[in-house]
Amino acid sequence: MTNFYRELLDATIGQLEEMRDRGVKFVSASEKTLSLLSEPLSELAPKMAAGVPSVQSRTPAPNPIASAGAADKAASLVELRRHVLLCRKCQHLADSRRSVVFGVGSATTRLMFVGEAPGADEDAQGEPFVGKAGQLLTRIIQTMGLSRESVYIANVLKCRPDTPGQATGNRKPTPAEMATCLPYLLEQINIIQPEVLVALGGTAVEGLLGKTEGITRIRGRWFEFQGVPLMPTYHPSYLLHNQAPTEKRKVWEDMLQVMERLGLPITAKHRGYFLKG
Repeated sequence: MTNFYRELLDATIGQLEEMRDRGVKFVSASEKTLSLLSEPLSELAPKMAAGVPSVQSRTPAPNPIASAGAADKAASLVELRRHVLLCRKCQHLADSRRSVVFGVGSATTRLMFVGEAPGADEDAQGEPFVGKAGQLLTRIIQTMGLSRESVYIANVLKCRPDTPGQATGNRKPTPAEMATCLPYLLEQINIIQPEVLVALGGTAVEGLLGKTEGITRIRGRWFEFQGVPLMPTYHPSYLLHNQAPTEKRKVWEDMLQVMERLGLPITAKHRGYFLKG
């Protein structure tokens, strides 16, 4: 068995086990994948090695796996994650981090959320949005009629920004840090091919669109990122500090637009959230 095939097999098994633990019972595979799996290993391994370029050789667009099924996309994410975990391009972040926070969720989702960078909780657990802001994001997703496992959640920056001399707190990623890490996020988007992107907070908008005029001015308006509709909204942490119903309503109005774009069912109860009686 070739080293490439063994690595890909181990990575795929690991991804499938993770999906099983999250409650996923079925995955789909393209006809091409099923056909390849029926071939002898001696013929299959060279084809797979030739057909999966290294991360360094890939370009953000166009996406070379547009028709890939769930298993294909999952395997591509696992392979990408393997490369990202080894990244030390920002040496100061690599030295201070506890985890590389790659991303989590469904490889075939229609909806992808993008934040700015991991915080202390995320750095400790290796998963994005697991702290108080993440718990609020999960509740928002569930109120939309979805689950955390059915969407994909990632950050522009995969490592927690270092905070020299600080015992607590976070800092905003620098433009240089975001530019260095952005290709990994582009790869995730290209593999998953979501129908809608949601940018959580001004830093995520800056990282994706280069816009710095502030989230207050641009939230609730549709933009486009490499052909994908993008909705900017407030970061959940903002709602933790400003719990006024009017601010919660703004975020929910943004999510209603996302639901409409995806064709998700919207009830009278959905439309009535945070409105005065």
